[in-house]
Amino acid sequence: MKTSFSFLSFIIVFLFHSSISSQDHKNNGTFVEPKDGYYQNEILKGLKEFNEPEKEKKKEFKLDFTGMDLPKSKDEFTSYWYNDPVSQGRTGTCWCFSTTSFFESEIYRLHQKKVKLSEKYTVYWEYVEKAKRYINERGNSAFEEGSEANAVPRIWKMYGIVPGEAYIGLMPGQSFDDHKTMHIEMKAYLQNVKATNAWDEEAAITVIKSIMNHYMGEPPTEFYFDGKKYTPKEFLNNYIKIIPDDYVDILSYMQKPYYEQVEYEVEDNWWHSDVYYNVPLNVYMDALKYAIRNGYTMSIGGDVSEAGYDSWNKVGVIPTFDIPSEYIDESARQFRFSNKTTTDDHGIHLVGYMEKDGKDWYLIKDSGAGSRNTGDKGFYFYHEDYVKLKIMDFMVHKDAVENILKKFKEQNE
Repeated sequence: MKTSFSFLSFIIVFLFHSSISSQDHKNNGTFVEPKDGYYQNEILKGLKEFNEPEKEKKKEFKLDFTGMDLPKSKDEFTSYWYNDPVSQGRTGTCWCFSTTSFFESEIYRLHQKKVKLSEKYTVYWEYVEKAKRYINERGNSAFEEGSEANAVPRIWKMYGIVPGEAYIGLMPGQSFDDHKTMHIEMKAYLQNVKATNAWDEEAAITVIKSIMNHYMGEPPTEFYFDGKKYTPKEFLNNYIKIIPDDYVDILSYMQKPYYEQVEYEVEDNWWHSDVYYNVPLNVYMDALKYAIRNGYTMSIGGDVSEAGYDSWNKVGVIPTFDIPSEYIDESARQFRFSNKTTTDDHGIHLVGYMEKDGKDWYLIKDSGAGSRNTGDKGFYFYHEDYVKLKIMDFMVHKDAVENILKKFKEQNE
């Protein structure tokens, strides 16, 4: 009887402490007053023609980060070479800034060359291709600022690439990129083409180019770099020596079959690219972890609008009041994508990692304004749970995912 009582007492004490321990790990939420950051204090003040009325600020429900043990500096991470972060200004071209940064790191990894490339050159020709498809599809094609990572190697194959110094893409005296007015003008023109049934591709592209030439300048057809003359394609093939077809896109969602190349069904995939290697979530995460531990960086894309995503703490985490870590799986991921609480709204560059309390954290290089609000300018720290739940795809060199590509090949033989 005495032994039974002692055992029962032990169980009660164990359950009590387990309950307390579980409560200690629960996250709380709080209402936060938005603060002006880099976007308001630097970018908007640096744009000559900013005349928008100030929007009313409403409190946001965010994770209460008080007392949380978070990474404090990019120096805590194991990382690989990258150029200093640059701002995308007031543009929706994160897809190009992140992937250009990724390719700059690839050039160094493969050839030990430190090169700054022009993001705006790719953006210019991407708009040309968007306009062509809009015309060929008789207006049934998106013409927005967004795109996907694999647009970059696609455009490079067609038009080549130039160093940053050869095409800045800014008007004289302009401090930050601002494509808002330019995009409005181009879109309005194409809508008029549709309304008037004036489907003359050559004439329309001439107008689209003239609009961009006004706001960005005309891109070069040849230039000098390190004392040598190049065309954009010569620079791609002979200097940076990047082979666009060596790069693959890894995706994980349930709405398409696994181990098939599928279309990523988002608006920014405006040309309906169907080359994404769709894999189960555990394979996706294993591949990402392997790549970053073995010298490969990645261009990644997903959602950055969560309660646990905060520019002032510089982190992306998943609060327990959203979903506990142990419940994050492919169904939770697909559920959020299907109900559009996970969207494809930002592209960033994963450049490093660290292990902390048995979990990975990832060092993220970001061209968005929020990454410059405080601390290490141009960086965020993402918890692996955030990547697992909210980051939908990544681009990497094919050598990093040989096992995945081999299985795809075997499945289709």
